[in-house]
Amino acid sequence: MTSLCATAQTWKSDPEHSRLGFKIKHMLISEVNGIFKDFEIKVSARKLDFSDAVVDLRAKIGSIDTEVEARDNHLKGKDFFDVENYPTIQFKSKSISKRVKNVYSVTGMLTMHNITRNVTLTMVYNGTINNAVTKKRTAGFQVTGAISRSDFQIGNKFPDKLIGDKVSIIVDTELQLQ
Repeated sequence: MTSLCATAQTWKSDPEHSRLGFKIKHMLISEVNGIFKDFEIKVSARKLDFSDAVVDLRAKIGSIDTEVEARDNHLKGKDFFDVENYPTIQFKSKSISKRVKNVYSVTGMLTMHNITRNVTLTMVYNGTINNAVTKKRTAGFQVTGAISRSDFQIGNKFPDKLIGDKVSIIVDTELQLQ
């Protein structure tokens, strides 16, 4: 049974316990993994199971980290993200629908490189606890999905055989009630 809160509650990502990651094929034989170190997720929800959640994610592209400085600098440049002209990524949810218990489809608008596209991601709600350390209500989530880099005109001069078009996204986050 789902309980309703009297008013919407606001939750924010705990940066020490959250990760915004991605992976992409390289030369059809391996994968490159990376993260964005500087990002924030805000969620507003009235229902305790987050089935009515509104999600807002913002990430600074300049914080990209693939553990190879030269590659990170290339990704920040004009060949890919062009961080000087397009410094942020933003996702804003439009709808959420329950698939099965604690698993949802989240549809929203993703903006990168000044291009906005509709995307649908899978969100798994892992539960909510009273955090013994912070004394705050804390909820855990994992969000996964895939996008096409070509939809956002990122790295267009690099063929799929060199750098895959599909980018897998994985977000692990703990959100704290504000």
